Amino acid sequence: MHGRIRRRVDALPTPVSRRLRRLWLSSVPITQCAVAAGLAWWIASVALDHAQPFFAPIAAVVSLGLSLAKRWRRAVELVAGVTIGILAGDLVISWIGSGTWQIMVVVAIAMSIAVFLDDGPLLPMQAASSAALVATLLPPGGAAGIERAIDALIGGVVGILVVALLPMNPAARSRRDAAGVLATIRDAAADLASGLRAGDAEVVSDVLARARGTQGEINTMRADMAGGREISAISPLYWSSRQRLQRIAATADPIDNSVRNFRVVARRALAMTQGGEVLRPEIIEIIDDLSGAYEILRAMVLAPPGGEPDEADAARVLRTIARKARVDLVADSSMSETTILAQLRSLIVDLLMVAGLQRSSARATLRD
Repeated sequence: MHGRIRRRVDALPTPVSRRLRRLWLSSVPITQCAVAAGLAWWIASVALDHAQPFFAPIAAVVSLGLSLAKRWRRAVELVAGVTIGILAGDLVISWIGSGTWQIMVVVAIAMSIAVFLDDGPLLPMQAASSAALVATLLPPGGAAGIERAIDALIGGVVGILVVALLPMNPAARSRRDAAGVLATIRDAAADLASGLRAGDAEVVSDVLARARGTQGEINTMRADMAGGREISAISPLYWSSRQRLQRIAATADPIDNSVRNFRVVARRALAMTQGGEVLRPEIIEIIDDLSGAYEILRAMVLAPPGGEPDEADAARVLRTIARKARVDLVADSSMSETTILAQLRSLIVDLLMVAGLQRSSARATLRD
């Protein structure tokens, strides 16, 4: 069923299918935010009988957000920022009254306290917005100020509880992110080999642009891997996944490094193609083989525990490519060709590390 829906979405125009996939990937965080907002409001308004406890759902939503990463930190920063803003607003406005210059003063004081306490961006922003609300719309002082601070605490706690009790599968999202980056470079490597064989600078230039455009995907991958580890620490449902998440997270640096090395290869290949230089066929073949290496690594990342291909299968493919990437290929070559082979050898080391090897073992594989 899921496969049929995915094929139908893929058949839609690209802008529409991209937006639908983005919505699907965000469906669990959206649900978490909606549930947390409602629960926080109910607890503050019904259980505690607070009048208009709008800080509670706001705190719940902001502490969760759509990103998996640093939810603990966001919740703490939010509650602290709102508390600072409310207390500063209550104290200062009660003393100097409300008005234009008073808003300036209270916002400056709240932000100054927040910046002094922490260097994160969320804390001063929440302190400033809360102080501004107190200075403009809310009556300062008394029990209302304490209730607003409690509402913010309720929202932050509810947000974390919702993550623990209604989590998304952290391993699945991390694996999907890593597989997406690997698939992008898989296709780029195949196109780069084709462009080099044809001496087509336009194709090589397009490959370089696509490789450079992966940084957003890599940043998302890193954030989701960090968020996955956080979820596995918070939620009892995924305590058993901690070791697997650690293995997935360990691939972040080598995947990132392999993409950076691929960009260097593509950039140097573009300069050669534009200058009319021809890269020797043996090196082009290595680039083409790397497309298959990225594919088996992509399949490895998506395989279920104990499934195939596994790390040993991926390492076997990469060792075959490593044997081709001999230093003597460029014994009498130009600087550009020598540089490309050197980057390819570094890239192979990165991919061997994605396949589970330590850096020393991966580098030993390339010894001539």
